[in-house]
Amino acid sequence: MPEPRSRRAALLDRDGTIIPDRAYTRDPDHVTLLPGAAHAIRQLAAAGLPSIVITNQSGIARGLISLEQYHAVRQRLEDLLAEEGAVLADTFTCPHHPDVTGPCTCRKPGTGLYERAGIVHDLDLERCLFVGDKARDIIPAVMLGGRGVLVRSTNTNDDDLAHADSAKQPVVSSLIEAVELLLANTP
Repeated sequence: MPEPRSRRAALLDRDGTIIPDRAYTRDPDHVTLLPGAAHAIRQLAAAGLPSIVITNQSGIARGLISLEQYHAVRQRLEDLLAEEGAVLADTFTCPHHPDVTGPCTCRKPGTGLYERAGIVHDLDLERCLFVGDKARDIIPAVMLGGRGVLVRSTNTNDDDLAHADSAKQPVVSSLIEAVELLLANTP
């Protein structure tokens, strides 16, 4: 019988949670950190929780972002975090869009990327924290038994807020608030 998974992590959305959502960010010079994002990721690390980004990037399938641009933006994010002493353990990306590539299991709110992160990092997804600015970022928390928090961003809409309310998942105004709330209520 295999050993049960026991590791925990923070599974974070990228756009609207760590960096501003600029609709198909393709220029690394446009990447900036949201206030407190690096501090939040440092706090998670200090609590023994690696930060893993789970992100939909449908602009790749739509031809709005090349893979080279996506990787340059990802590298810029990692560089900005490193300048502030914060590190991402990994990033998992869905480059699909159902209208272009057909359905997939990795596009949020699907759980495919979370399950892949769980395998790669030996995570107990029921013990993980799920944070993002859309309902699609926290629906997997409910589906997988983890703890979710919705971060209100400029792109969070009324449906996202209604879903968080019906799922009894808290709504906060920043990643740092989400982390402080989750860590205060984590054994």
